[in-house]
Amino acid sequence: MSNFHEFFRVGRRSLPVLLLAFSVLQAEEKRPEQLRRIAFGSCATEHRPQPIWDSVVRQKPDLFLFIGDNIYADTEDMDVMKAKYAQLGSQPGYQKLLRTCPVLATWDDHDYGVNDGGEWYPKKAESQQLMLDFFGVPKESPRRQRPGVYGSYVFGPPSKRVQVILLDTRYFKSRPVKDSRSPEEKKQLNLVGWYIANTDPKGTILGENQWKWLKAQLREPAEVRILASSIQVVADEKGMESWGNFPHERKRLYDLIGTTGAKGVLFISGDVHFSEISKTDQGPYPLYDFTSSSLTDPEKEWAAAVNHYRVSAVAFAQPTFGLIQIDWDQPTPAITLQAYGLQGKVAFEKHICLDELPAK
Repeated sequence: MSNFHEFFRVGRRSLPVLLLAFSVLQAEEKRPEQLRRIAFGSCATEHRPQPIWDSVVRQKPDLFLFIGDNIYADTEDMDVMKAKYAQLGSQPGYQKLLRTCPVLATWDDHDYGVNDGGEWYPKKAESQQLMLDFFGVPKESPRRQRPGVYGSYVFGPPSKRVQVILLDTRYFKSRPVKDSRSPEEKKQLNLVGWYIANTDPKGTILGENQWKWLKAQLREPAEVRILASSIQVVADEKGMESWGNFPHERKRLYDLIGTTGAKGVLFISGDVHFSEISKTDQGPYPLYDFTSSSLTDPEKEWAAAVNHYRVSAVAFAQPTFGLIQIDWDQPTPAITLQAYGLQGKVAFEKHICLDELPAK
């Protein structure tokens, strides 16, 4: 009998055995010697078919980053959350992924436990432990010793190092400010979201402890830095959750990249149920935000919303994942950002020379 059948036969108390069976390759324990192909995605409804994993596996990534809404829990009942993680783990495609490459993860609101949630969610400590258990984070990991699921990893030898920084945009986040405009007013402006900027200087996304940690991580040596935020960093016009809802926090992030001398920063994000690449010149060098969402449930209406930062050819609203390819063999290493759909075809791509992202 499979572990999944055993789980549902004997009840939810069998979860630890279930999780152990699927901790096949974990990047904290089995690190690729070098990263050339990094896949990532977000927003996977656990009880629906997930054929996108076949397309991911065909690309033979060295690492997969699961960056939020990995399940749709939306509950304060930890037994319900366990069962939803079990449904994700039972997906045949996800099992194939775990046999293919290591997986690292952070969360967004629905797997955190509450839609658009933040520091007020009462079960955040319990939810953190379930999330880290499911993704096989070792007991001795720093991620288990502090509030929040943020973490950082460096892969590769000197001159070819990739730092993966997983942010936690939920555990410490302040409440957003709701947009009081009518649906008709927002429709005229091509807005689809619910929020406006929170200008309270005390409002936060990361919280002070995570900010101090991030400053230290950005000072670590690396040639490429993939900074994973569950919500969009650069795009800020559509009214959905984003760093633009806390403009002082986003400015702090851009400034920190400059003051730490961190070169090679590339943002990745999810959440919005379509994929695009955004770019800003407000940082110390051009900052790109590669959004890949959703693995299962795209939203064409949201993809049509305004984004003057968009530099991808389209906003792609089909099941999708992102792929970051790094060509270390050129005199100047090159990065290619690609969005893939179900059939394994590239929906859009962007080429970046690493010397476009220099330390200042």
